[in-house]
Amino acid sequence: QVQLVESGGGLVQAGGSLRLSCAASGRTFGTYAMGWFRQAPGKEREFVATISWSGSPTYYADFVKGRFTISRDNAKNTVFLQMNSLKPEDTAVYYCAKSRLKVAVSSQTADYELWGQGTQVTVSS
Repeated sequence: QVQLVESGGGLVQAGGSLRLSCAASGRTFGTYAMGWFRQAPGKEREFVATISWSGSPTYYADFVKGRFTISRDNAKNTVFLQMNSLKPEDTAVYYCAKSRLKVAVSSQTADYELWGQGTQVTVSS
């Protein structure tokens, strides 16, 4: 049974950077796509980025293109989200998720079958 644990959240000023990590247990980490989502207070969970089992291709929400980068290290069972040029509107709880798919094609929460507990990211203005 795979478990996901996020880390790396915190408080940062606008324009700053954070790197989120998601560590997965289990021996099949390298066989499925992974994704990052976020949820702000009072809002629905929204897609941020996804990465295929091999590391390519990747797929991003329009509002993070050019600022965020998703990557993975299958040898370490870890997926990362590098967040640069952060804005106050990026404030949310960030979740990593295991996809039902091998390739990064889906931004729909229904295509993700396992979620971490989330890590809080707060961007001050």
